Amino acid sequence: MDMAGENDSSSVLAQLATARYAPEASADTVSLATPARTDEPMTVVTSVAEARIAVDTAAASAQRMISIYTPDLEPEIYDQSSFLEIIKRFVLSRSFSKVRVLLVDPARVMRDSNRFIAMGRRLSSYIDIRYVADHAPQRASAYLIADDRAIVYRLRADTWDGIADFNNPPVARLYLTEFDAVWNASAPERALRVARRS
Repeated sequence: MDMAGENDSSSVLAQLATARYAPEASADTVSLATPARTDEPMTVVTSVAEARIAVDTAAASAQRMISIYTPDLEPEIYDQSSFLEIIKRFVLSRSFSKVRVLLVDPARVMRDSNRFIAMGRRLSSYIDIRYVADHAPQRASAYLIADDRAIVYRLRADTWDGIADFNNPPVARLYLTEFDAVWNASAPERALRVARRS
């Protein structure tokens, strides 16, 4: 690997980890009408509404794979009709598409009814959900990566503050590498597949 590229990615991540975000001006709000905002490298997210739009925009840009790291499939984002419609179109329009979800704490998902889980049961060839294994490294963050290019990242899953970057392959690949390591260390979770079937 190119060490210069690695250092660049590390410095970007260090800046993200220590950044204090100010609210973005309303004129710069991301919209689904402009999914590929390459003129601005990064968009600040400060509310659930902005997080929803950013996640929908990133997911809508995916061509092959969507990877989601979340504490509990946050229903404010992932159990919304707009997101579910994007996922349905994504998996049904491409035979090779895949959605991977890593759940840190699935207790809420098991307790509550979640339409994403129901969709995952119906489309289990395309949507794969795993618990993060106890021995795997766990983070307090939450993120969605579309292919190896777009990322919506929140440093802490208990707040909506974060960033969205729809065209940043170095950072997206760095987090995708981390996601893959945790994914491979975590066994497929069958409990979510059979929950609420009876």
